[in-house]
Order: sequence, then C-alpha cells, then structure tokens
Amino acid sequence: MKKKLLTALSFIVCFSAFSQKVLQLEECRQMALTHNKSLQMAQESIIAAREMKKAAFTQFLPNFSANGAYTWNQKNISMLAEDALLPVGTKMADGSFGFSQSQVSNGWTTVNGQATPLDANNQPFNPKTNPEKIQWKSYALLPKEALEFDVKNIFVGSIGFVQPIFMGGKILELYHLAKYGENLAVAQKETKVTELLLEVDEAYWRVVSVENKVALAREYRNLIAKVDSNVAIMIEEGVATKSEALKIKVKLNEADIAMTKAEDGLNLSRMVLNELCGIPLEEVYKLSDTDVLNETTIAKIIPIEEAISNRPEMAALKQVENMAISNEKIMLSRFMPNIGLAGNYLLSNPNVYNGYQNKIGGMFSFGIVANIPLFHFGDRFHTLNAAKSQHKIATLKLEETKEKMQLQIKQTSYKVIESQKKRSATQRNIEQAEENLRYATEGFEAGVITSTDLLGAQTAWLSAKSENIDASIDVKLCNLYLEKSLGTLKAPTLNNISK
Repeated sequence: MKKKLLTALSFIVCFSAFSQKVLQLEECRQMALTHNKSLQMAQESIIAAREMKKAAFTQFLPNFSANGAYTWNQKNISMLAEDALLPVGTKMADGSFGFSQSQVSNGWTTVNGQATPLDANNQPFNPKTNPEKIQWKSYALLPKEALEFDVKNIFVGSIGFVQPIFMGGKILELYHLAKYGENLAVAQKETKVTELLLEVDEAYWRVVSVENKVALAREYRNLIAKVDSNVAIMIEEGVATKSEALKIKVKLNEADIAMTKAEDGLNLSRMVLNELCGIPLEEVYKLSDTDVLNETTIAKIIPIEEAISNRPEMAALKQVENMAISNEKIMLSRFMPNIGLAGNYLLSNPNVYNGYQNKIGGMFSFGIVANIPLFHFGDRFHTLNAAKSQHKIATLKLEETKEKMQLQIKQTSYKVIESQKKRSATQRNIEQAEENLRYATEGFEAGVITSTDLLGAQTAWLSAKSENIDASIDVKLCNLYLEKSLGTLKAPTLNNISK
C-alpha cells in the first residue's frame, strides 16, 4: 500500500513539473506591454492628440453655420402718433417746394418790387423762415395706419460662412502645436514602454537570482545535514563530542531559516513579476533563464549623439521646445491684422426688400472683415516676452538633459566593465572555495580537521557562490541599464502596440 501511494505521489509531482509553465523574458515583456494600464492610457492620449491635430487643421477651412430666431412683440411700430395733414403746394422752377397765391388764404403785398404774403396781422413775412404763418387752402391726408408696421411676429434666419484669409500665422502655428502635441504623446508612450521594460527585466532577473539563492540554500543545508549525520556516527564511535554536534545543529537551524527566507523572497519576487505581466499572483511558473552563469551579450556601444537621438526623453523635450517656439510665434501674431471673408444669405419675415411685406424675403451679402490691433497698454509685449522666456527655458532644459545623458552613458559603460570584472573575480573565488571545501571534507573524514573548520569552509563556499550569483545578475542589470541609456531598449512588438 505504501509503495502504491509513493508511486502515485511521484507521478503527480512529475506531471506537475512537466506541465509547469515556462516563461521567457520576451514573453514577460509582451504580457506586460499588453496588460499595463499606463500604456493603455498613453495610447488614448496619442489618439486624443491626433484628433486635436485634425481639429486644428479644420481652422484653415471655412466655417459654415445657420442661425434662426423668432421674436414676439406686444406692439407694432408706428411712425406717426396721429393722422397727418400735408399741405398741397407747387413744385417751383428750381425744383423746390412752394405755392402760388391761389393756393393760400394769406393776403399779399409788394415789398421791394416782390409779392410777399401777409400773416394774420397783415404783416409781411418770409414763408421760408416762418412757414407756420402760411394759411393753406388744400391739404392731403396721411393716415396714421399708412406708416404703422406689423412687428408682433418676427422671423429671422441666416446661412453663412467665414473664411480666414490672413490671421498673422496663428492658425498655422496652432496646427503645429497640435502636431507637436501628438509627437509628444508618442514620445511619452515610448518612455513609458522603456520604463516598463526596465521594470519587467529587473523583476525577471530578481526572480532568477532568488531561485538560484534558494537552490544554493538547499545545497548548503544538505551539506550541513551530511556533516550532522557524520558527526552523529562519530559520537557513537566516541571520536566526537556532543558540543560539536550542538554547533552543527545550530548551523543546520540557521540553514533552515535562511532557506525559508529565500523561499519567501522567491514567492514575493514572483508576485511582483506576476503583477507586471498580468498573471494571477498565486500562479507558479518556471523561468527559462535559470542558469545565471550563461554569458551575457553586452550592448554594442554606439556614438553618443546617435544614442541621445534614440532616447524618447530627448524626443519629448524636443517637442516641448518646438511647442514653445510655436507659442512665441502665436504671441507675435497678435501684433498683426486679422482679415477674413464672410458671406451670408439672410431671411426675414416681415421684410423691407420691396416695401414692407409680411412674408419671407431674403438676400445675399458678402464682405471682408479686418481687425487691426492698435493699443492695449503693452499687453501683447508682455505676453511675447513671457513666450520668449518659456522658449529659452525649454532650450536650456534640452541642453541640460543632453549633458546628463552623456554622463549617464559614460557611467553605465564603466559599470558594465566593472560588473564583468567582479563576476570574473567571484568565479575565481568559487574555484578556490570549492577546492578548499574538498580538502576540508577529506580532512574531516580523515579525522585531521575539526567540524568547525569544515563548517567554516562550507560557509566560505556558500558566500562565494552567493556573491557569484549577485555578480552575474549585476552584469545582466548593468547591461540592461546600458541599453536604456543608449536608447536601444525597445520592445520587438512596439510598432504593433502603438497602432
């Protein structure tokens, strides 16, 4: 029964190990790029910036619009307060309005040889300066209703367009601003991609490092357990003391604690990588790069100018500088006139196009509108100076970042070389520690070396192995940082993701 149970458990363990998922670094990168919410938000920012650029382009085109209004008025408009009487006169030879003696009731007299009318007191007067003294015989009636207009219900409508002709260059620069905004959004997304790849690679190699530390802790624990077993036999034979056995028990407990800590660290490291890749936190997998002793392909050093041009951060700052230049040009355009062409078709009811009619009537109108700024207490000068300062700030920021990138490339290059030297040194230490452990083991078994010396050799072997793991991982991470500083840390599927 026990044999059957052990066989079944062994089969389950072997099947689980066989079916365990194996992840490669590129797979982790791809899953992280697909899962990351920040990249999804960055992609939406690109779409928004692209739509804003399209909206800015429409400002070059005419703007068509339709308007309508209805108004109800309580009263009509009347040009007269009451009926009016218009005197009936004569058109004179010079074309002016006048009258003859038969058209008025005034008396007449002769003054300086000319006929002059008399007022009610028989005093001569000038009809041009005192027309109120004229006594007309005939009048024409002008009724009040003839000059009353129905405006109780007014309907107004228009269809028109406005076409910019010259706006001082501000429309062109607004379009450039939108285009630079799109480029900035793309550069910012590429920066996020680089940062995410760096974070994923760090988490990946951290898991690899801890996996090797766990395996090393198990191997170290087995070595101490073997010594513990040998010492127990030696106590029975009377060639060892219980004091030695207690020292080894303490070391064995310390090894168990170290192994537990390493396993806990492995679980936590896996959770971090799982979260980045969008994998359930409790899922366990196997990484393909478990052998840290594999040689790392060091990134090829390229010219500094080329490396700086590859950096998305530099591309983003360049777009910020371009935006500052366009903003300065927009501020300058405020000094220039704005000229536009406008056209409309107007509809109204009532209309006055052919007398006053209570029906819909319309007409076309076209015109050119110009606005020339003259004076506003220096407002435009101040905004232009502010834009120039912003442009200078953007340029200085670009130059400062370029200098820092040059320093970063130099530093990461030196760190790669230093990490390689450190790994070579740790590999030599391993060879010496293994040889020392072999001699100590043989001496202990021969009875010429104490268990304390053997434990010391095992501890030195553990330290050399652990330092070699750290140095090997450090080479990979330093190479990763070098790729980032050179601008060559890019995802193979970046083009597909940015669509």
